[in-house]
Amino acid sequence: MSKALRVVISGGGTGGHIFPAVSIANAIKALEPDAAILFVGAEGRMEMQRVPAAGYEIKGLPIRGFFRPLWKPANIGVAIDYLKSKWMAKKILREFRPDVAVGVGGYASSAALGAANSLGIPTLIQEQNSYAGLANKTLAAKASKICVAYDGMERFFPAEKIILTGNPVRQNLLDTTISHDEAVKSLGFDPKKKTILLVGGSLGARTINESVLRHLDLVKSSDVQFYWQTGKYYSAEIAKRLEGENIPNLKVTDFITDMGVAYQAADLVISRAGASSISEFCLIGKPVILVPSPNVAEDHQTKNALALVHKDAALYVKDAEAPDTLLSLAIKTVSDDARLKSLSENVLKLALPDSAEIIAKEVIKLSKK
Repeated sequence: MSKALRVVISGGGTGGHIFPAVSIANAIKALEPDAAILFVGAEGRMEMQRVPAAGYEIKGLPIRGFFRPLWKPANIGVAIDYLKSKWMAKKILREFRPDVAVGVGGYASSAALGAANSLGIPTLIQEQNSYAGLANKTLAAKASKICVAYDGMERFFPAEKIILTGNPVRQNLLDTTISHDEAVKSLGFDPKKKTILLVGGSLGARTINESVLRHLDLVKSSDVQFYWQTGKYYSAEIAKRLEGENIPNLKVTDFITDMGVAYQAADLVISRAGASSISEFCLIGKPVILVPSPNVAEDHQTKNALALVHKDAALYVKDAEAPDTLLSLAIKTVSDDARLKSLSENVLKLALPDSAEIIAKEVIKLSKK
């Protein structure tokens, strides 16, 4: 009788790393129900809540990002925490004895997969973006397999290790059976009118929020409905700024728990250009206006967005221009049925389905080597 598969999955910091990690874990369990899976994350980051909520155990490391510029004195403490995290990661791996370690990007994965490499444990890394992150570029030399979501990743990684898998997405998005009209009604809106969904990622996006607040007159005067996720970080400030406003066609929430319903209701989405979000739009064929965050490493969100824009599969507004132009463009676009149809058809062509299962099969293969 063969022993049960044991896998460590590491990474996090944002929903863009956590959702793929949990999807991979779920796909491994679907193929190998007896598999033991342990997550390794960064203390105080989102994964420490989201992973247990998904039913998996997680261990936290005191790892954090370096301050810019690198010569800042505060980085001495960051470096000490990194060394401590690597030592802790080694201890966790020795105790858990995984067959494979999987990294999805984020601070914790650099320590956990670095420890796995030093212990001779096979590693697989999953790069969500069209521009590889520093942690994954550093880990690539010793990785056995590198799963990517975009063509042309040989710029960053050894070509012989790369597999084009796409990004795993939240399963509930694909399992949503509610109709468009039912979804719109469930939000308290009129299914005969067009609906725009505004999301700034799991943490919210100040620019997208400001784009709405600056043009409440446009919202009020339009025949379009707006479902607006502000992000918990900004919700109190926005509630204060909306005091006394009566706008029936605007619904505001700090966090959307069922994105499947929200996407189904939307005729058009306004979003940041995180890799996981883009993979979701491709799989569900959703027309989208992308507003890449400028506050990410190597400006990778702009590169993600342009990969779609060059195939006429999305619209793109620069962050600096969004507060002035985003809302008027969105209202114009959502009223143009032919444009919505072509965006939907083109983005669907870029979908890479079954990503989580393909990656899970690669993890299982590695465990048997």
